[in-house]
Amino acid sequence: MLILRCPARLQRLEDALRRSLPRALPVYGAVLNINRGNPGDFEVAVDAWPDFGAVLARRSGEAPVDDCYWNLQAAFYRDVGAYRALLETPGCLRWDAAFHIFGLQDGVATVSQDIAAAKGVELEVTEYYTYLHPNPSTLPEPQLDPDVRVGTLSPAHAELLDATWAYGGNARSRQYLGELLERFPSLCLLDRAGEPLCWALTDGFAAGAHGFTLPSQRRRGLMRVLTVLAARRALARGFPTYGHTATGNGAMQRLQEALGHRRLPGLCRFVLHNPALARAAP
Repeated sequence: MLILRCPARLQRLEDALRRSLPRALPVYGAVLNINRGNPGDFEVAVDAWPDFGAVLARRSGEAPVDDCYWNLQAAFYRDVGAYRALLETPGCLRWDAAFHIFGLQDGVATVSQDIAAAKGVELEVTEYYTYLHPNPSTLPEPQLDPDVRVGTLSPAHAELLDATWAYGGNARSRQYLGELLERFPSLCLLDRAGEPLCWALTDGFAAGAHGFTLPSQRRRGLMRVLTVLAARRALARGFPTYGHTATGNGAMQRLQEALGHRRLPGLCRFVLHNPALARAAP
């Protein structure tokens, strides 16, 4: 296993991952961030260089053993055997910790399942659809309600976001959301009093994340406007416009498809290792 730190190697990795899109999207997004100032303090681990067979993108440093939000890793492989070998390399992962690995390839889940079965590690797998817009410059001009203005969120909004997030409700999730708001772009629509009505974040893998509209404000087209604005901003920054949508969220799926986003084949699987440890976190 090798942690890539040299800027020239990281740029070469970015170029290689671009040729492997869309399967490499989450890792590619993380490397884009790393090569543009690394606001999330991420690192990438490869099995070999320059002829790598597998890559993990993740936060650098030592995460608390019960913090599956910090310990979130995106995976991409050219060879599933190389990916398995990377995960089994001593020092690559702490199998006694709570952590997520996710990616757009079937082996991301099956390799974790095989290794976890041998180690007696419990897993939970959550599946999403991944949507990618091929050309955000074609999106229509958004029509803003005169009572609504565009704004951004700050870490002070972490409590609000946590209270409306299905995976929130604890100190670790609030810290995670606060760090996303501090480190990465966000957008929201505000009412006349400056209170958020609808919002969308960007995570360390350059994906749109945590989109939500207050229930009392739905059916006003707010998320449609915000989705277009977020896509245009990603395009201007040189980032892909993509995100993961719950398989049961038909409303968001229909909205994205109406705006020209394409659902990628297969599923994005988030694999949580040691979920009992994660649930016991404060």
